Amino acid sequence: MKVYKTEQIRNISLTGNAGSGKTTLAEAMLFEGGVINRRGEVTAKNTVSDHNYIEQEYGNSVLSTLLYTESNGTKINVLDTPGMDDLCGGVVSSLNVTDLALMVVNTTNGVESGTVAAGRYAETVNIPMMFVFNQLDHDNSNFDATLEQCKATFGNKVTIVQYPVDAGPEFSAIIDVLKMKMYKYGPNGGKPEVLEIPDSEKDRAEELHNELVEMAAENEESLMELYFDKGSLSEDEMRKGMKMGMLQRDLYPVFCTCAKKNIGVGRLMEFIVNIAPTPVERPMRPVASGREMKMEESADPSLFVFKTAVESHVGEITYFKVMSGKIKEGLDLINTKTGNKERLSQVFVSAGKNRDKVEELVAGDLGCTVKLKETKFNQTLTTKDADTQYEPIKFPASKHTVAVKAVNESDDEKVGEILNKIKFEDPTYVIEYSKELKQLLVHGQGEYHLNVLKWYFDNVHKIDVNYIQPKIPYRETITKFAQADYRHKKQSGGAGQFGEVHMIIEPYTEGTEPKTIFKFGDKEQKITVRDVQEHALPWGGKLVFVNSIVGGSIDARFLPAILKGIMEKMEEGPLTGSYARDIVVYVYDGKMHPVDSNEISFKLAGRNAFSKAFKNAGAKILEPIYNLEVW
Repeated sequence: MKVYKTEQIRNISLTGNAGSGKTTLAEAMLFEGGVINRRGEVTAKNTVSDHNYIEQEYGNSVLSTLLYTESNGTKINVLDTPGMDDLCGGVVSSLNVTDLALMVVNTTNGVESGTVAAGRYAETVNIPMMFVFNQLDHDNSNFDATLEQCKATFGNKVTIVQYPVDAGPEFSAIIDVLKMKMYKYGPNGGKPEVLEIPDSEKDRAEELHNELVEMAAENEESLMELYFDKGSLSEDEMRKGMKMGMLQRDLYPVFCTCAKKNIGVGRLMEFIVNIAPTPVERPMRPVASGREMKMEESADPSLFVFKTAVESHVGEITYFKVMSGKIKEGLDLINTKTGNKERLSQVFVSAGKNRDKVEELVAGDLGCTVKLKETKFNQTLTTKDADTQYEPIKFPASKHTVAVKAVNESDDEKVGEILNKIKFEDPTYVIEYSKELKQLLVHGQGEYHLNVLKWYFDNVHKIDVNYIQPKIPYRETITKFAQADYRHKKQSGGAGQFGEVHMIIEPYTEGTEPKTIFKFGDKEQKITVRDVQEHALPWGGKLVFVNSIVGGSIDARFLPAILKGIMEKMEEGPLTGSYARDIVVYVYDGKMHPVDSNEISFKLAGRNAFSKAFKNAGAKILEPIYNLEVW
């Protein structure tokens, strides 16, 4: 496998809604670059990208897939990403290690939810973006309507570089307003005939060419001066201005394809080679120490892991971006998180499930290795003395939660082990055992995302699990004050147990001062406030513990035990076992035994006195309130 220099590398992410044709476009790009000699089809389940069993069953991309192709001596690394927003993990991780988001849009459907979501993720990481208007051969394909929708969604930065002559079943020609040529394709696509623009299209092409010239000139002061002087720019000058515009996210070029027929794909790849950003033209990924890094082949080697996967008969595969230096087979590097050494026994370039050994990969390139001992997603490998740990990729918060329970209890431990492995392959799964709900919870991006996980349990691991609606995390509190006392007494031959606690509880509200008197019918209970402790509870709300003991009825050394007993009961509330919150407790009296009193006695007395008082204090259940973000 050829070794490429950094300036000979382009890294792109194929993004867009499910069904827009990303995988078919990737297949055509590999065919154009000579990586494959026959194009597969998604419906035939034989594409290079969708090689995983689940993708073949679902009929769409579920995982991001690393591919590579070549055009004009330049290597193009392609990350084909899923189109369902539930599967956004692959999109986000890919955008973090590539230099161009290629937004594929189905011109029959126009802008869809997946288009908007992918655009938002691209904006978050500030990556240059361009549009590929695909499926222009479909009956209801509408280039102009799709263009207007893209401009309405992404602004006037969306700029035509190509437009179709006749969208629909007869689609076979593209006008390129950068080259000012028409590309005419045969029935099987491939290499086009390059023609002059026909008279019927000259006016529109000239108008769009001038718009593109203006957009290119706006991004570079020297180009603007040339434009004012000459009234036009050369193709090379336009390329320079377009690159500047793309790097600044001020220009989103629009290209036309019918990926299934391989129409427009070769010209698209040519544009990527000539104008798309190179790895060195994009900002370097930040490092935790703040140290300034440069993507140089001559620097110390370092790599950033953006994906891990497991394949049968292979084991764990680690996908990485070379951030600096050169990566070679047999190289020893240090995992900056664990401090342990990892040896790269083999280095590969990847085209789906096919991997080709390579002599070395240089800064900016993407590749993979196998059989690392402990290195996982989002981790850095570098030399021993380098102060380098790249910032981790951040993912959207989870949106959907289920409780997972093995059908057979004997599989409970296996379920936990599998989930812990899967979260490294897809970090958008968040695994949690809720002590409060006593359930194993999986947080995902949506129902589809969680169904994918269920598929793995059923088909890969052969374990039956049920998805259960998580219990509602209620909270308990009180609405009025109440008094209770409790005597804990136990005698069993030797030293016994004795502790008696009298307390009053009342609702806590922010800013409320402890009371000094409570009325219970005709009786009054005066309170002497000796000490106040305010505790912020881990589950929300507060407990205020007021020491009101006078006359030494309870030694101060037993008060922490009473508090502990109260906290234990608040952790498993008296009504439903839910967390209790926002309560003031006054411990004002009690009794001790000179021999039998100890900490356990007062912990139990405090716990039970609190439980009695709680039930008489207008106890109620609070339902959770969630914040919802709609976009």
